[in-house]
Amino acid sequence: MSDHDHARTVKPMVDEITDFEVLEIALRELCIEKGLFTAEQHRIMTEYAEQIGPTPAARLVAKAWLDPEFKKLALTDAITASKEIGVDWLEPTGFGTPSDFCAFKILEDTPQLHHVIVCCLCSCYPRPILGNSPEWYRTPNYRRRIVRWPRPVLAEFGLELPVDVEVRVEDSNQKHRFMVMPMRPKGTEGWTEDQLTEIITRDCLIGVALPKPAVTTNVITATRPAIRPVVE
Repeated sequence: MSDHDHARTVKPMVDEITDFEVLEIALRELCIEKGLFTAEQHRIMTEYAEQIGPTPAARLVAKAWLDPEFKKLALTDAITASKEIGVDWLEPTGFGTPSDFCAFKILEDTPQLHHVIVCCLCSCYPRPILGNSPEWYRTPNYRRRIVRWPRPVLAEFGLELPVDVEVRVEDSNQKHRFMVMPMRPKGTEGWTEDQLTEIITRDCLIGVALPKPAVTTNVITATRPAIRPVVE
């Protein structure tokens, strides 16, 4: 009889691996085995992807708000405009990744038109300039519903738009990437580029929020109290 106490077996520290993670591991190991890239190159790319964020995109929009000529460039040649604010689409390997070789377009909001982006197929996203996509952007819940009921979904994000504003949903895919250029909010007259950059959050650049003078990228979101708080 075994003296192993099954009731005292320690549970694993991580949840069970998902099917997608199994596929990623299998594909990565096969690519390394076939010589498409090395394990070192994969590590460099992974570390780079984890540290980039939406600040370059926010900087681009802030600069466009202040410089009409740059705004014209951003709306006609977004890749060139993004390079002017320091985004190198070939980083960090020198040849980029296949998903980053695409047509990139910046969508300008107007008083009559509001844009929001989605990827109905999976989670296509302009990572070199916006960083990694948020978890909710990749969920079937968002992808399926935003194209059918954009206003109710935006309302769930706290964005209530006037009925006379058209909501246009742009669908990213393997060949096209988008980001939104929101309108400059009132109350920011005389602000510097750095000040404007701070209020242009990731959600504004996706189109599920609007920039506001009192809301910055460093805002601390209020949390709800626990329903059953622990009483010490």
